[in-house]
Parts: sequence; structure tokens; C-alpha cells
Amino acid sequence: MEKTTSINIVYDRTGFENDELISIYRTLLKPRLIEEKMLILLRQGKISKWFSGWGQEAISVGTAYAMKEEEYILPMHRNLGVFTARNIPLDRLFSQFQGKMNGFTKGRDRSFHFGTNEYRIVGMISHLGPQLAIADGIALAAKLKKEAKATLVFSGDGGASEGDFHEALNVASVWDLPVIFAIENNCWGLSTPSNEQFRCKQFIDKAIGYGMEGVKVDGNNILEVIREVRKIAEGMRREPKPVLMEFMTFRMRGHEEASGTKYYPDGLQEKWNEFDPVVNFENYLLSEGILTADSVAKITEELKAEIQTGWDKTAAEPAIIPDTQAEFEDLFAPYVQQVIEASGNKTEKRFIDAISDGLKQSMKKHEDLIIMGQDIAEYGGVFKITEGFVEEFGKDRVRNTPICESAIVGAGLGLSISKMKAVVEMQFADFVTCGFNQIVNNLAKIHWRWGQNADVVVRMPTGAGTAAGPFHSQSNEAWFFHTPGLKIVYPAFPGDAKGLLTAAIEDPNPVMYFEHKFLYRSIKEEVYDDYYTVEIGKANVIQQGTDISVITYGMGVHWAMEAAKQHPEISIDIIDLRTLAPLDKEAIFSSVKNTGKVIVLHEDNFTGGIGAEIASLINENCFSFLDAPVKRIASLDTPIPFAADLEQNFLPKKRFFDALTELAEY
Repeated sequence: MEKTTSINIVYDRTGFENDELISIYRTLLKPRLIEEKMLILLRQGKISKWFSGWGQEAISVGTAYAMKEEEYILPMHRNLGVFTARNIPLDRLFSQFQGKMNGFTKGRDRSFHFGTNEYRIVGMISHLGPQLAIADGIALAAKLKKEAKATLVFSGDGGASEGDFHEALNVASVWDLPVIFAIENNCWGLSTPSNEQFRCKQFIDKAIGYGMEGVKVDGNNILEVIREVRKIAEGMRREPKPVLMEFMTFRMRGHEEASGTKYYPDGLQEKWNEFDPVVNFENYLLSEGILTADSVAKITEELKAEIQTGWDKTAAEPAIIPDTQAEFEDLFAPYVQQVIEASGNKTEKRFIDAISDGLKQSMKKHEDLIIMGQDIAEYGGVFKITEGFVEEFGKDRVRNTPICESAIVGAGLGLSISKMKAVVEMQFADFVTCGFNQIVNNLAKIHWRWGQNADVVVRMPTGAGTAAGPFHSQSNEAWFFHTPGLKIVYPAFPGDAKGLLTAAIEDPNPVMYFEHKFLYRSIKEEVYDDYYTVEIGKANVIQQGTDISVITYGMGVHWAMEAAKQHPEISIDIIDLRTLAPLDKEAIFSSVKNTGKVIVLHEDNFTGGIGAEIASLINENCFSFLDAPVKRIASLDTPIPFAADLEQNFLPKKRFFDALTELAEY
């Protein structure tokens, strides 16, 4: 794009001294020169992909310049200026682009899909919207710690159509969180113009509906961006509350270089080129005598040398040599559980009481633990597990949420980034679908991607037996069993329910904690009153036998125990897995080798269930010890019905009893 000598943007330099204006210019020019370099390298085939922020640099640079260094910014893939304004070493940035070990993700993710706590940046994932809720969690942590910090998070006008946008803004408003929602309105979502994305005139109109202030800014005017962001952030530090900022700009190049811009109407790019933020600001400083042609040339030369040095260092870096063991090791934050043995007095507790007890004792042990969910505060949750918690711990730590599963899981991750702990309650496990993306793409992958742990426990009231139908009774643990980076706990007894919950909360990694609703008030046992933990990843041998192994968990354990009583003539070895990920393979194999016959039993649907994986493991590792084919018994491959008789037909209990006698006679 050719430079012009005209100035088409009106600058107000009030409050900016000459030295600062030159510093701003240098910071603004740097990402433009990097992009010029990257576009050349792209044409030469030396980089594989590029998302251009050409023409939008004033927003990225201006917001980062205005925020304090200790405040988090959550950028997107067109915000190169955020990363450079935060002074990330260019060789590390370029190594990230090139998938090299010196990058922030060790070659596991590309471009700006990374974060760095050192520079207070949390990068995006390709789904665009989820980082908005993470910003809520970071801001919540700052508010609870009384740190007087603002958080700024980006969205494009296209990404703002996602449900995550609504959920995050609504939560921020309800909770008065100090978040700046920075909307880069560049008029296009890939090839889709604004009039095909939304019907409101402008984004600040949306702010009204959320009960927050909306501010519209010329996104190409670097001084206006800095001044407005500074003013709003300063106000937030004094009085926390969210603000929606709409930055008007235009995307001069394609969504990414390969997509091109043929869909733009003729003359549109030329029109917006007149408002180029870099060229206009340079011309303004030249006209004011703050810069000269020689000083511009010198700054440009210095920046180009810095860029070339960074690139040369990256180019000399060898390609990554795959290390399979390292790939597995980085799935989780390093953690060795120190089991706290149970001791002291015991009292009789129902399953639900044990969960409540473990949660309450964890709240006392971990002062940085926040629990969030629908109706969990004064109401105590739909199952009354958190009844009385507000009186003991206060509403800052026991937080009612709007109906917004995605935002609350994302907020939990934001708390973790701020070194706090979160327990998120799904009112029913079925509703986790609305937070699925945050769990499988953010919680599960974030440590493997850039070393950030997700200290979040998701409580999942699950299972059938209460005639609640297809949207309140599903068993969906297998959805998460397939996702690397998650731990999955599924207790069958009150004592384990307490000890595994406390262990899950201690663990700095994401844990899906399944608690069977039918067991809440139907079983009870003597449970230790004091705080203790149970080892995650360790199965429990309920009873030893020599004829048949029943490998199961949750409600299946109780069906197996009932079957053992009804069939004393069959010596049954019952393995309660307790933890599904990591799976205690040694306990499974030991049992199989002892009996030679196996039933894998679970309440979830038959096809694609966890039982299939266990059966496969047994086949691969214990085939020579088998005296019969491995039997899988599970629920029907239909949604779970409402009517009690239909529900019982759906569940595998009767089929399990029949299979047990058949296998004994095999």
C-alpha cells in the first residue's frame, strides 16, 4: 500500500508529550514492519499461514499501551500489536509462528493460539468466543483479591455473534466485573458483511441490553484509543464494572492471506486506506515537527534490524524432534497426590451428605476456592448440597450464576489463571452440553498447549433411576473419557464420594466429578468426619472371587453387589473403578487373570461406552488368561425414556443378571 502525505484522522495530543508520542509511533510501527516481513516470507513459502491485522494496528497497540503491564489482555489472531507492545522477544514470537520449541506451545499450536502469564496475555482458540468468559474469571479474581485491576478482552464483530459473547457480557454485568469488552468492528466476518451478521446499528447499542456502558471509538486513531482505554480502565480500578468498547476499523487484507478479498466491493479498500493508522500518525508527527524524515528512517531501520535478528535466530533453530513421552507428560500440570489418610470419628452419612461435607471442608481448607452454579447460594442447589454455605462462606465464594454453563466454566479457568481454585456445578450432567466447548477445548488442552493449568472441578449430577427422562438422566461420562487432558472421577459410596471430591479439588488439573443422583439419598455408610482424600486413579476391590470378574463403576457397583447376594454359588470378583481417567489398568488385569471370565458393566449406552475400551484393553493384554469372550453389558442405544417401566427396560440391570448366569455356565 502506497504511503500518502495527507492526514485524514484528527489527533488530539492533549496530555501526550513529544517523547511519548515518539514512543507510541515506534510501538505502532513495529507490528506493521513485522507484517511486511511475514507477507514476504509467506510468498517465499517460508511460513505457512498469516492472519493480517493490517490497518487495525492502532487498536492492538493502543489498548496494550493503555493498560498496565500487570493487567491481563486476551487478544485474538489479528492483534499482533498486543504481543509486540508487551515486548515479547521476537525470536520467541517467530518460533511460535514457525512451530519451533522456543515458541510458547512447543510446536503444538500456531500463531496467536497461546498465552503467557509472564506477559499477562491469554490467547484465543479457534472458536473465537470462549476467551470472553475467561476474562470474566480473571476479573473476578482481581475483584475478590481487591487488586484494583482491569482486564481487556477482544472479540471481532463476527465472533460477537456467538453465544459466548452474550453469556460473558451478562455475567460480567451481573457481577460488576472490571472487564473491557473490546469489539473490533472491522465490518466483515471472513466474507460475511455486517448487515448479514446483526441488525443493530452499532455494538454500543448491545451494551444497553446488558446494563453496561457502551463507548464507540475511532479504532484507527491511536491517541483516541489510548485516551479512552486509559480513562475507562482507571474508572474500573476505582469502581469495578464492565464496559463495552466498539472500535471502528476495517480489515484491509483477507481473513487470512489465502482467502483473499475478492468479495469486497470495488473502491472499499481504497477508501479505508486513506485512514491507515500507521501512515496517518506518521504524517501527523512529521507535520508537527515531532518526527523528521531522518528520524523516521532511523526508527524504521532499528526496528527492521530487530525483526531480522529475531527471524534469523528462529530460522537457525532446529525443527522439533518428536518426543512421545513429553507429549503425554505435558497433558497435565505436574502433580503427585499426597493421600491424606482417613482417621478419627465416623458418623453415618448419606451419599449426598458426604459430598456436601467434602465440599464444605475443602472450602475451609482452600481459602482461594470459589464455587459457582445455578441456585447454589441461598437456595442450596436443587439437591441441597450447598445448603447453608452462603451463611458460612459468603456470596463472594458461593456464587449463584445465570443459566450460562459456558461462561461459568470459562470463568473457572480464568480464576485458575489467577491462581485460584473453582468448583463449577452443572445442575444436571445433561446440561454440560452448553459448556462442552470450554471443557474439551479449553480446560482439557490448555496445559498441553502452553503450560497453563486448569484448576477446575466440574460437578456432574448424573444417572437414571428417578424417572426424569432424556434431559435429566443421561450418563455422559464417555464424552469426556475420549478427551485427553481431563481426569474423571465416579464414586459409588459415600466415603469415596467425600475423599475423591476433596482429592479432585486439591488436584491442580481439570476433573470431571460424576455423582449419581439415585445414590444421593438411597445409600449411606459410616464416613470419617475429618478431612481426608482418596487416591485418584486407584480402583477398589469390593469383593474377591474366582469365577467371574465384574468391572464396573457408579450404580453398576450396587447392581453387582446385589447379584453377588442373589447368586452365592458364583464367586464374583467386583472391581469398582472409582476413577475412569486415569484408569487403573493393573486392577483390571489382575482381576481378569484371577478369574478368566469378565463382564464389563456400565449404565451408559452400549456403543462407544467406556466398557468398549476396557474390553479392548483386556483383549490386548489378557487374552491368554480368558476362558470366555469378554461380555459388555450396558444400557440400550436409545435416549433414556421417562416412564418408569421404559426406564427400567432401558437400564442394563436385568440383562446383567441374565449375562452373569450365562457366563458362569460357559
